[in-house]
Amino acid sequence: MEAVLAEAVALLDAAGPSALTFRALAQRLGGGVASIYWYVASKEELLDRATDHVIGAALADIEALPSHDDPLDHLRAMAISLFDAIMERPWLGAYFMRNTTVQGNSLRLYETLGRPTLRLNLTARQRFHAVSAVVGVVIGSAIDLGQEPPQEVLDGALGRDAFLGRYAQEWRELDRADFPFVHEIVDEFEGHDDIEQFRSALDLTLAGLRLQAGA
Repeated sequence: MEAVLAEAVALLDAAGPSALTFRALAQRLGGGVASIYWYVASKEELLDRATDHVIGAALADIEALPSHDDPLDHLRAMAISLFDAIMERPWLGAYFMRNTTVQGNSLRLYETLGRPTLRLNLTARQRFHAVSAVVGVVIGSAIDLGQEPPQEVLDGALGRDAFLGRYAQEWRELDRADFPFVHEIVDEFEGHDDIEQFRSALDLTLAGLRLQAGA
């Protein structure tokens, strides 16, 4: 099973979920397609198990992080570590915690993320919403930033700065009366750093949690 999952992850890393077929996997393993069915019943199960295989490594990294006296600082460090893991594999976010019956590592990671909130003055519902919000910021940001760039950027015909600059110029030409917010932030958009943007979203979420908990 370990070899099957390792090769499945290699296919996913190379070309995403569409590349993960039983035929392609069997070719990498040097066997027949029927042999894959000894391990998984469907592609969906294979995707869930491959996701959990990778999440196991992310969980180990998170568990190795130094502890923090401040539970929200600890949660922040874990969230950034998970974000980094998903940024390395953009396909991962779509399947994280999709099936916790199969994804034991994902469930343990969710538990690990939630434990710092047990040190805060929150209700069970507030804890649930808090961790859901943090996971949402991490997964949503990683999936968004992991999208394949436009073909002209991939081809090298246009750099990232020039690509953003083109849209920024279009925004500047909009009627300020109709788009006052866009005009206010267009300079920030043009030169923004994606990772800084994620960390700001995470910090805003955690600041709201801190206020709620009175911490």
